Amino acid sequence: MKGESESKNGRWVGEEEEREVVEECEEEEELPVIDLGLLKMGNSEREKCISEMVEAARNWGFFQVLNHGVPERVLKGMMYEQKKVFNQPFAKKSLSNVLNLAGTYRWGNPVAMSPSQISWSEAFHMAVLEVSNLEEHVTLRPTMEAVVKKFGRLAESIAEILGQSLGIKASYFKERCEKGRSSFRLNRYPPCPFASQVYGLIPHTDSDYLTILYQAQVSGLQLMKDGKWFAVKPNPKALLVNIGDLFQVVSNDAFRSLKHRVVASEAVERFSFAYFYSPSDDVMIESCTKPSIYRQFSYREYRQQIEKDVEKTGNKVGLPRFFLHNMLPHLGQ
Repeated sequence: MKGESESKNGRWVGEEEEREVVEECEEEEELPVIDLGLLKMGNSEREKCISEMVEAARNWGFFQVLNHGVPERVLKGMMYEQKKVFNQPFAKKSLSNVLNLAGTYRWGNPVAMSPSQISWSEAFHMAVLEVSNLEEHVTLRPTMEAVVKKFGRLAESIAEILGQSLGIKASYFKERCEKGRSSFRLNRYPPCPFASQVYGLIPHTDSDYLTILYQAQVSGLQLMKDGKWFAVKPNPKALLVNIGDLFQVVSNDAFRSLKHRVVASEAVERFSFAYFYSPSDDVMIESCTKPSIYRQFSYREYRQQIEKDVEKTGNKVGLPRFFLHNMLPHLGQ
């Protein structure tokens, strides 16, 4: 991390002065809650559920789902298993000797160039197709496989419903994601002695179609809507769904991939796990309606551009790079 001062939204931070880099947020918000149980009832109840889901995707980009088909014992079992994994010594985790999958462990942000780019958290992030390789973990592997299978089906179902509201065929997402780069992530946010100066997870959008998240009862997740940060009120009975960058492109901005972050806490430890519903590298991402706001691009190109921007600036630029008429000439190529 650079030693000199850096700018963050007009506020300067550096080693010589201790300023808060985490902008304050509005009061806690309860996101739209969608009862998926209505999908199995009569036509009027089903249409009500679909309408509420589409409205939430358009107005919020985030919503909660109840009666999602993932048993509470499975969610709690996954939470128990991930705590055991994170309790392993740092040296063992950092050498990938916990899951025996190279490159899965992450701590902080190795490319941070200022305090505002530091993430006070650790994670295990792996491709869904790699979960079956956890052969040495007698209880972790079946637990994770059960969660990944349930979350994957849920993501596919929700994507299909939202896609059909845009006139997209029912099999669109399944064809692109069945053997794609969908991934699963275990997150731990340890207590931070200087929580007001760093993030638990820096502000970002998700580079996928959809994300399914379980966050139990400890708050910390915040999202930006209409230029303001809102704290998300946890609901231990619900799963959180959010629109990713790729779905924003497919919908031609009908659905929005909102920026979100996790704030650090001085005293409370927080755990969560997430499923990122993503296509294969060669899949072309394009809008379903014309005129399109974005040019066509492959998922591989999108990921590579993000890596290039992060390496150069410490930040993801994301979708603005792919406007049909590039509006970011000052950022270079």
